[in-house]
Amino acid sequence: MKRAVKVQRNIRHRRIRAKVSGTLQKPRLFVFRSNKHTYASLIDDQQGKTLGMVADSDMKSEKGKPAEIANEIGKRIALLAKEKNIATVVFDRGGNKYHGVVKAVAEGARSEGLIL
Repeated sequence: MKRAVKVQRNIRHRRIRAKVSGTLQKPRLFVFRSNKHTYASLIDDQQGKTLGMVADSDMKSEKGKPAEIANEIGKRIALLAKEKNIATVVFDRGGNKYHGVVKAVAEGARSEGLIL
C-alpha cells in the first residue's frame, strides 16, 4: 500500500534534518514549497534563529512561471546572505524532491555566488 505524499515528504524531511544543521558562519538555507507559494530562509540552528527570509508573496510585482519566480527568490536570498557576510550555506530542501521549484531556488542562489 502506498503512503500519502505528505507522509513520504515528512519521512524524507526528518532523514535530511538528522544530517543537516546550520551555524552562524554556515547557516541552513531552508526551502518550503506549498501549492501556492515558495519561501526560502537562512537559519542558524545553534541559536535557533532565522537570519533572513524571502517569499514570493513579498514579490507581488513579479509575474511568470513558478520556476522563474523561485529562481528570483534564490537570487534574493543570496543577496541577503551577502549582506550578512555569508558565503556558504547548507541546503535543506525540506523533504521535497530536488527538481522544479526547489532546484530553481538553488540555481538562483548559486548564480549570485552563494556556495551550496
